[in-house]
Amino acid sequence: MPRTTAARTYGKHARRTKALVSHDSIQSYGEQQGQPDDIAVEAFKKPVNAVTELAELFCEVRLAEIAKEDRGAPRSEPEDESPKSPPKRRTKPPARSKTEQPQLRSSPRKRGPKLPPQPPSPTPQPVIEDGHTGAEEETALAGSTQTDHQILTWADVCPPGDRIEKIAEASYAEVYRVTNERGTSIIKVVRLQSPIKPQTKAQERSGLVDEEPHREEDLGGEVRISEWLADIPGFVVYKERYIVRGKATRELLETHQAFHRRMKRKDPDRLQFYPSPSRYLHDTEFLVIELGDAGSSLEDFELVSIDQVWDVLLLVAIALARAEHQVGFEHRDLHEGNLCVRQVREPKAADARDAASPVRFGRSGLDITILDYGLSRAEDPDPADDEDASLPPPIAFDLEKDLSLFTSTHAPQCRVYRQMRSFLIRGDRAHLPPRSHDKPYEAGISWADHNPYTNVLWLAYVYDYLTRHFKGDRRSLAAFRAETAELWAHLDPDAPPRVKSFPSATDVVRFVVEAGWVTEAQLLGGPDGDGGGGGSEGEDGGSVLLMEEEGGSIIEARIMERDDNQLRRSPRRRRPRAP
Repeated sequence: MPRTTAARTYGKHARRTKALVSHDSIQSYGEQQGQPDDIAVEAFKKPVNAVTELAELFCEVRLAEIAKEDRGAPRSEPEDESPKSPPKRRTKPPARSKTEQPQLRSSPRKRGPKLPPQPPSPTPQPVIEDGHTGAEEETALAGSTQTDHQILTWADVCPPGDRIEKIAEASYAEVYRVTNERGTSIIKVVRLQSPIKPQTKAQERSGLVDEEPHREEDLGGEVRISEWLADIPGFVVYKERYIVRGKATRELLETHQAFHRRMKRKDPDRLQFYPSPSRYLHDTEFLVIELGDAGSSLEDFELVSIDQVWDVLLLVAIALARAEHQVGFEHRDLHEGNLCVRQVREPKAADARDAASPVRFGRSGLDITILDYGLSRAEDPDPADDEDASLPPPIAFDLEKDLSLFTSTHAPQCRVYRQMRSFLIRGDRAHLPPRSHDKPYEAGISWADHNPYTNVLWLAYVYDYLTRHFKGDRRSLAAFRAETAELWAHLDPDAPPRVKSFPSATDVVRFVVEAGWVTEAQLLGGPDGDGGGGGSEGEDGGSVLLMEEEGGSIIEARIMERDDNQLRRSPRRRRPRAP
């Protein structure tokens, strides 16, 4: 669990808040040593209530008065614009005196003032005791999980009688749902460096592109992030991890084939990036991470009610805001395949609502789960208590390792990858075309730095996806667009330069709370008559945000049950573990 910190107040209740940052201030902030002059600041409308755990994040604020501007047509990626070099390294600002007001930030860790989004600045690598750099320390941390993994076969993962279904393909991994009488788990399957059968001629003709295998030590960072996020509502519950070795079962092959037939019907041009299980050998190895059940991926979920659109958008924003605050989190890959939705209770009936209430949250009965932290960035929520000790480096995947992520155009989310990298290069919202991302930059780009504006880019992607794929009443959608027009104006990465942008998901949540769409009681999981966020004993069947805790590993339980039965008949050796 993240360390509990005392509630902080940010000086006097100032008359304005840093909710929105202008495009121009983002662009020029790299040349400034202090706070940009053109940050809009607004008044706190009223004191924060007595609940302090989330007070510093979700206090109510007055909506910023935004000058009406011509919205203009969305800007396309420039064709001939050359990327600017990253701004020069800025010197660390002097320590703040006790009389100064601390700056609002999204993480409780002890750092200098930081106003996201901001242009990137190279961060010096901390030196650890053995003389290695912080980058080497990060690798060491990632590799520290390579110990005592239980070795299983595919028959252990899904024995006869259990059900396995392939549900998604994430970055570097396939995702399956496993169900037995003990419950349901999601397993994320990553192929390790090990032999595999070569492609057949038919597979070569079909254009099959094999996903590159990975080293186990390169995957430790994602496991650590999963553990840090497990207690935050909206993120998947981490259960266990294994090494799975050997040939595939018939059930695994069948669900793999069924998944690709289904995807081909949706997109005939879709390529297959993961090898067929028919090619697995006795020595083919996988790292399998078992997670709590998350429901259906958003791309397979039919949105028929505008209440569903409201809840998915707001739940994602709240989850990201909490993770920003607790672990300095950026997801960096939050497309529809990495966002799962499930129905946890009945929708709230229309006649049970207060028509005059502005609350829009908690009516659909949906819950969301954010998956796949392979490209993510996060910080240890419980660093050493010794104030003299240096903070451990963050865990962050270096996206510069594979620039094809930014040059690819095969899916809509590829544009967001370019928007993220363009922001790190330029420090503003202008995004560079694919050909501007095919070479590394001499000055370097640090993906270890915390730039929560990347979460805003993905929230904009989710908003756009929800509105484009809505299958319900078009008048309801038109009303939703009209009511959220101001929100979208500050989310939209293609908005005119003078329109201010949200720096982080935390600021998005401030906006929706002030708009009245979400109440503080709902954020805290308490009862709230109109929002559908009733307490665990309320008529709504529980808090929108505080769901029941997932059970343990169903795979481990199945294996223990089987081994116990066999031990009653004859002694056997303990299952081997990975060297």
